[in-house]
Amino acid sequence: MASNIAKVNKRFLCPGPQPNGIQAAPDGLWVIDQVDHKVYKLDYETGETLFAAQTDTVHSSGITVGDGYLWIASTYELKIAKLELATGRTIAKYDSPGAGITAPREGIADARTTGSHGLEWKDGKLYVATPPSQMVHVMNPNTWEEEHQFRTPGFRNHGIAWGPDDRLWVADTSAGTVSLLDTKDGRVYDVIRVAAPDEVHGLTAHQGVLWYCDAHTRDIGTLTLED
Repeated sequence: MASNIAKVNKRFLCPGPQPNGIQAAPDGLWVIDQVDHKVYKLDYETGETLFAAQTDTVHSSGITVGDGYLWIASTYELKIAKLELATGRTIAKYDSPGAGITAPREGIADARTTGSHGLEWKDGKLYVATPPSQMVHVMNPNTWEEEHQFRTPGFRNHGIAWGPDDRLWVADTSAGTVSLLDTKDGRVYDVIRVAAPDEVHGLTAHQGVLWYCDAHTRDIGTLTLED
């Protein structure tokens, strides 16, 4: 099978300094920034800011929409925050599943415990990608009990997005890959490679196209396959 090399199509810059999570919605593209901790909703065509609000999350690394709320991974706080869509006000915070020390930092004296990154919502469940556990955790948002988990390739999973056949695209930022996984067991069905220096931090899908954000460059754009 030939390697799938992504063509990176840079569309516009995030208004914040380091966009780290992204989520498509019918009326705009939600973005969470890990430095100013603001949530933005942007126009798909122009990047114009349609809405912005300050959040109380910390080093935020993922965002999704579900059950009429925003959900944000507050990574350094080791929490998942539930926020009002209209205001960005936090309603509740829950413990980040799989929090810990990432594999490359094990044994380092000042290694920091960190929490989750990419988030997605489906059928009333919250899917949470967490780099320390190298898993996607499937959470019941009503009880905050884990109902399932599956392993992801690589050691730094980040953004996640729904793909065909109810499979989940999972970005590994360090490896430069986006893998299509079965949510039952993590079986890999496809891999897209993203060449350096571009990095996929946040990931989402809109009308069948993958969108990404890069915290290092502020770029927001799409990933398509080379002809």
